[in-house]
Amino acid sequence: MILLLAGTTEARKLSWLLNDYGLEAMASLAGETSEPAKLGIPTRVGGFGGAMAFRAFLDDNKISAVVDATHPFAVSITRRTARICEEKGVPYMQLERPMWEPEPDDEWWFVGDLAEAGKHIPEGAKVFAAVGRKAAEELDLPNRELYVRTVDPQEDTDTIKFITGRPPFAQAEEVELFKSLGIDWLIAKNSGGATDGKLLAARELHMPVLMQSRPKAPVTQCRERVQDVLDWLLDL
Repeated sequence: MILLLAGTTEARKLSWLLNDYGLEAMASLAGETSEPAKLGIPTRVGGFGGAMAFRAFLDDNKISAVVDATHPFAVSITRRTARICEEKGVPYMQLERPMWEPEPDDEWWFVGDLAEAGKHIPEGAKVFAAVGRKAAEELDLPNRELYVRTVDPQEDTDTIKFITGRPPFAQAEEVELFKSLGIDWLIAKNSGGATDGKLLAARELHMPVLMQSRPKAPVTQCRERVQDVLDWLLDL
């Protein structure tokens, strides 16, 4: 039984390939959204309950390989998974899409921590933070107007105005949204993959982007392409 730690577009693509090839597999989602996109294999939702419970899960379900296709910023999950798989001798592979790189005309300001946002974004700016609800709530940006998009509806707070939408979003959609809101700055995490609609929109509008650099991958067993991970599984 293959365990796919899902939550990304690439994980969804791999799940359907696993189904097409008839490989015995299950997916696991953290449960961050109430109605996640359907996967091609049986799916469990929710955390494992810590390291000991994850070890027990691997044993109880006779897991023969683990593919970690969680978000590139979910470093703690990746580190724990890789360590436990190594301890138990379970083959492990991380599916991590390549990072985004700025084009010559892009105005990107790289930061290691979103706490640095206030040093770069001037007061009075209208900011679109594409970093998720939890990260956005930790931003310290007084005297700025902050917009955050989430899949599930959220109540506005004193500091954040929420917008509901499910990705992916086309460049034209993002341009229209940014113009309608009067957005001056975009905040994003370097999640990588195909160039995102919001980044293309920022480029078109000559909008500055505060980009959080991706943390260093804690493991070396890594592939960037879905097909490469599938090939690895087929060779086991």
